[in-house]
Amino acid sequence: MSSTHGLPSRAGSAQDVTYRWLKRHIAHMPRREGSFLTESEVAQAAGTSRTPVREALLRLETEGFVQIVPKKGAFVPPISDAEVRSVMQARELVEDWCVRQVVARGPEFAAELDRYVEEQESLLDDHVAFIECDRAFHRAIVRSAGNPVLADFYESLRDRQIRMGLRAVVGTADRARNVLAEHRAIVEAVRAGAADKAGQAVSTHLAGTLAALNVLDGGADWGGGAAPR
Repeated sequence: MSSTHGLPSRAGSAQDVTYRWLKRHIAHMPRREGSFLTESEVAQAAGTSRTPVREALLRLETEGFVQIVPKKGAFVPPISDAEVRSVMQARELVEDWCVRQVVARGPEFAAELDRYVEEQESLLDDHVAFIECDRAFHRAIVRSAGNPVLADFYESLRDRQIRMGLRAVVGTADRARNVLAEHRAIVEAVRAGAADKAGQAVSTHLAGTLAALNVLDGGADWGGGAAPR
């Protein structure tokens, strides 16, 4: 919450802290299980009062993470196969458009992306850091495309994807090294200034991620088609 003069208030700071805590907490909840969160329980766990909890939950409701149920609390719904497909399809639409915009920067931008890939390769034994670097790689492409609305939307998609099991994806056989190879293919297409090739490299990468999520979820039918990167 902000003061009437636009400066952050103490309550606003508490809301931001609580919002981030709640988002992390929700992100690590099992995706196939629904659960209720109460203001008092969250306040106790997060070490804050109920007011910033209430405000943070309302904020998360607008983003689709929870559903406020009067007199019961905030319901964190299970994530359906259809939602997984939808998030991945949205990622593909955003990332395909963005990578086609950045190819004009050619070798200069490719060199920047190379550094992310090199850092990822050094993080093969640290799955959490590997995924954080993965997100930074894709974020660099999306932000460099120059559309801040799409960049904000993309961040919300990645937040949703954490709960879908993305961090566990790199724990599947050879997936982390496949991610590196797929990232390098994207970088080489950017370096060559080849928009169609870059778009296809992104599509292949996201399809691989979706396939890995499929394996983690016991072989559920995701409906085919290219999905998440």
